[in-house]
Amino acid sequence: MQNKPFITRVRTGLTPYVRGFRRNWLRKVWGMNIGEGAEISFSARLDKTNPKGIHIGSYTAVTFESVILTHDFVNRKHKDVRIGSNCLIGARSIIYPGVTIGDHCIVAAASVVMKDVPPNSVVSGNPARIVETNIRTGKLGHRLPSA
Repeated sequence: MQNKPFITRVRTGLTPYVRGFRRNWLRKVWGMNIGEGAEISFSARLDKTNPKGIHIGSYTAVTFESVILTHDFVNRKHKDVRIGSNCLIGARSIIYPGVTIGDHCIVAAASVVMKDVPPNSVVSGNPARIVETNIRTGKLGHRLPSA
């Protein structure tokens, strides 16, 4: 067994606590509705113009540099964004205001989601289009084998 450096062990041990603190900070201070077990990357950007308009389901992963917008600056409108449970929002994806993403969905990396996504779907591209349906996902959007 390989001995890991001390700093690596400390960082690995503290990460779950720091993530839990951030999740609670977003809930309590900003008023976002974030489900139990949701993982939000430290580099993800959640729109704080309308923070109470962000709803993220349980065991959903929002990966690095993803952006969730809840306001339209040009039209001066605030719209809620809803992301279901057991979803995966890929790296550098952008979710536009007013979008609802159903449960058990996967948003591919660098996708731009401008319209609602039905449950159990995979979307990809700019603008995001449905590339697969009737999928199954587990916690944090991990893909499960089809039945």
